[in-house]
Amino acid sequence: MTDSAKIPTTVVTGFLGSGKTTLIRHLLATANGRRLALIINEFGDIGVDGELLKACGDETCGEEDIVELANGCLCCTVADEFVPTIEALLARDPRPDHIVIETSGLALPKPLVRAFNWPEIRTRVTVDGVIAVVDGPAVSEGRFASDPDAVQAQREADEAIDHESPLEEVFEDQIACADLVVLNKADLLGETQLDAIRRDIEASLRPAVKVVSASNATIDAAVLLGLEAAAEDDLDARPSHHDGEEDHDHDDFESFAVTLGAIASPDELIERIEVAVATHDILRLKGFAHVAGRDMRLVVQAVGTRIQHYYDREWRQGESRETRLVTIGRQGLDRAAIEAAIVG
Repeated sequence: MTDSAKIPTTVVTGFLGSGKTTLIRHLLATANGRRLALIINEFGDIGVDGELLKACGDETCGEEDIVELANGCLCCTVADEFVPTIEALLARDPRPDHIVIETSGLALPKPLVRAFNWPEIRTRVTVDGVIAVVDGPAVSEGRFASDPDAVQAQREADEAIDHESPLEEVFEDQIACADLVVLNKADLLGETQLDAIRRDIEASLRPAVKVVSASNATIDAAVLLGLEAAAEDDLDARPSHHDGEEDHDHDDFESFAVTLGAIASPDELIERIEVAVATHDILRLKGFAHVAGRDMRLVVQAVGTRIQHYYDREWRQGESRETRLVTIGRQGLDRAAIEAAIVG
């Protein structure tokens, strides 16, 4: 790549739990030597998604190439967050070959794509493509996200968000802006369901936009990168429910981190989390845990009553071994009671 060439950028959008982070991990593993830089629009007190990506250990994208923006929905903080971050990446030597942006599940992609026309960066970057990751089973059930309440909580806890709309509208905005749709979790659907969802999605797509089915978001970088869409140049062809809108109200949600030391076993922690979720208005919980006697870090993610946990990597030298869980819910959570339930 010459210094004068525009750096292609891929925007990955989709609701909480759709599989965006998993898709990017597969992308890194199949990058075929490209120097990638990631911008992760994380939400909450700790960057869980960013940490998971840093743990992948792929030499095409080191920790120094991952930038986390934790100060709000990226589509609503373009001037304060996005443009300076892009400028900083462009100033690196060597420059990245490709930039990948993982938006939060709340982001409207069109305002972000529009930002690529800002004078400071227009001549230096281009939107190679917008990838919309769709949770197939959730769409099949008319929910669009695996846990709509958790998505809503994520939205309302983000003070920077200036848009409020039903999940269906956000979903439609993401699809309308997409250059490629990944219909994820296809293995959890029957052929009839899969065909029906595909037909519904295709009916809303622009000409030539394809739908690719995937299980566990396993899509090769050769499919995701190199679309050459130049999406910033055809914004009029990407309609949004929010075109022309400026201000939107939103309710109040809150988040806080529960911190404790080593836990005796994952099962005991999960049992305590189950009790806390069942007795309090917790919509989302995510973080990392230190299990006594184990050198591996435990990832914990709860969306509603669905709780997942797995070891992702060894604790690094000098890294604080602690259990830290971000809890998200509606305003008025009984923090003391939740902490007591989780700490045990």
